[in-house]
Amino acid sequence: MEYFENDMITIDVGGRLRQLRTERGKSMRALARESGLSTNALSMIERGRTSPSVSTLYKISSALEIPITAFFRLEPPKQEVIFCQPERRKKVTIPKGLLEGLGGELFSGRIEPFVLELEPGAESGPFGMIHSGSEFVMCLEGRVEYEIDNERHEMYPGCTLIFAAQHRHRWKNIGKDAARILIVQACFEHGERPSEFHLTSSRIGETEHI
Repeated sequence: MEYFENDMITIDVGGRLRQLRTERGKSMRALARESGLSTNALSMIERGRTSPSVSTLYKISSALEIPITAFFRLEPPKQEVIFCQPERRKKVTIPKGLLEGLGGELFSGRIEPFVLELEPGAESGPFGMIHSGSEFVMCLEGRVEYEIDNERHEMYPGCTLIFAAQHRHRWKNIGKDAARILIVQACFEHGERPSEFHLTSSRIGETEHI
C-alpha cells in the first residue's frame, strides 16, 4: 500500500485537513477546542499559509480520531472487482515486520484485508488502536498475543478473533519464530482506511524521535 507520495512537497496538507474536518462535520472552532490549537492556527494551515509540525498534526489527527497518515494519503481509483496477483501486492515495512495489502486499498466497498508478517518481539505499540468497523484476525504462523480492552488472547495457527474495532486493541509476536496474521477490516466509516492504524501505531516509537 502506498500511503505517501514520493514527492512530499506536492501534498496539499491544508486541503486534506479541510476535507477531513468537513467529512467529520467538525467546525473550525470545535476542532480548535478539541486539539488545543487556535482557530487562527488551523485556518492558516487550511489556507496553506503555514506548514504544520509533526506534533501539530498529531494533535489534529487525535482530535479528528484519524491516523496521521491520512493527511498524506493518495487515494487510488476505486473498483468494484479486484484481482490481486501475489507478485503485485503492495508491501510496507514496519518495525520488525511487513504489512502486505490484499487489494482492499483499491476496492470501492468497506472491507480491507491484509497480512502482517512479524519478527520475534514485533508489536503494534504501547497505546493500542481504536477505529470504526469490525475486525477479523486469523493466526497463520507463529504465536501472537492480541490484547483487546486489557484482555489477552494467545493465538497460534488456526486461532481466530472477531471484535468491534472501537475496543482498544494491540498485537505482539510472543514467539521465538516469525509470525503471520491475516487481518480483515470491515464496515468501517467512509473514507477511513483501518490498516493505517496498524501501520501508524507500530511506528509511534520511531515518530517520537523526529
